[in-house]
Amino acid sequence: MFGWEFPPHIAGGLGTASYGLTRGLASLDGMDVLFVVPKAWGDEDQDIVRLIGANTVPVAFKKIRYLDLLREVQKIEVYSKLVPYTAPEEFWKMTRGQISDTDILLKTNVQGKVDFSGTYGASLMEEIKSYSVVASVIASENEFDVIHAHDWLAYPAGIAAKAVSGKPLVIHVHATDFDRSGGNVNPAVYKIEKEGMDFADKIITVSNLTRDIVINKYGINPAKVTTVYNAVEPMQPTETAKPDRGFDEKVVTFLGRITMQKGPEYFIEAAKMVLSKMPNVRFVMAGSGDMMEKMIRRAASLRITDRFHFTGFLKGNDVFEMLGMSDVYVMPSVSEPFGISPLEAMQSNVPVIISKQSGVAEVLTHAVKVDFWDIEAMADAIYGILTYPALSRMFVTNGKEEVEKLKWERAARQVRDIYTETTK
Repeated sequence: MFGWEFPPHIAGGLGTASYGLTRGLASLDGMDVLFVVPKAWGDEDQDIVRLIGANTVPVAFKKIRYLDLLREVQKIEVYSKLVPYTAPEEFWKMTRGQISDTDILLKTNVQGKVDFSGTYGASLMEEIKSYSVVASVIASENEFDVIHAHDWLAYPAGIAAKAVSGKPLVIHVHATDFDRSGGNVNPAVYKIEKEGMDFADKIITVSNLTRDIVINKYGINPAKVTTVYNAVEPMQPTETAKPDRGFDEKVVTFLGRITMQKGPEYFIEAAKMVLSKMPNVRFVMAGSGDMMEKMIRRAASLRITDRFHFTGFLKGNDVFEMLGMSDVYVMPSVSEPFGISPLEAMQSNVPVIISKQSGVAEVLTHAVKVDFWDIEAMADAIYGILTYPALSRMFVTNGKEEVEKLKWERAARQVRDIYTETTK
């Protein structure tokens, strides 16, 4: 498996889903997972998986033979800021099974290893390319039956591993750039996504919503694409305990990246409508993102900042503590491939309101579903749950039972079946 995140170093649902599926696969007989990330920090949970950081793999002077090529490709160590990185044209030729020269320049440190930040910074595209070259080394030095690449950042690594090993490639589409950009697609990202889909033997999508995008926007054969829904990790009793809030007001929570995709502006507008009828409510926007300052300014312009709180990015126990303090959870996403956080909220005995434009809406029954743009319906749902205790209890009780059936082991068995199809 190639992925960009692994707990506890995660930035959102991608790392959570990758970890959950890995745990599910590890619970099945005859399944061993080697998980590769760009940068290993040393504190990852390796009880269920062997984890390799691409930053720990020496690549200097490695010779890798790509299948169907007549010449070996030699990785040479370059320890100078004056020598250029691998050119994009060279990279794309390599991943297509063509090479123009036998030497590929790759910047390494004094140990012959590539330094990765493992983040989503300005050098992301360069790191993606370097990651794919290291992936070819890893693929040449390990035994495995199938390659599984999570999301677009890891598709080039999966392609490179397939080129070296000849083993089948499964890519896992957790989101597309159509989701992240609202349709204003980045051509470079789209190219990587399309390349990954074309090279893959099988494609897993996290919802039928995403499956339709893959088929219709990327021109992929429907027979190649299978939906496997995400699940949620069982919570410990300490995580579901309700903390002492120290105040009597109700709490309504938005938890996620504060970006266009997540619809934070609709949450704020709905909050204004609710507060005009119920002043004893606190609204919380937990997360960070490029729209945070804009949302703070909007809350200020609506004069609701005394009832509105911005916590910044939360992870680990802070997430469960926030959910434990909440009376309603709202996910107003404009385009959400799946959405694991509503499942975590339901585990925490919190009623959830989700957008109809989310993959998780396909699997949940005991959740209020509204169009992301319908702030009146969203406000009505919030008001109703906060005002009528019986309604809240119904969603809590039935929602808890429903979410407990969504287990990663079930998703893992579906993924194993897909692996089997690719290796026949």
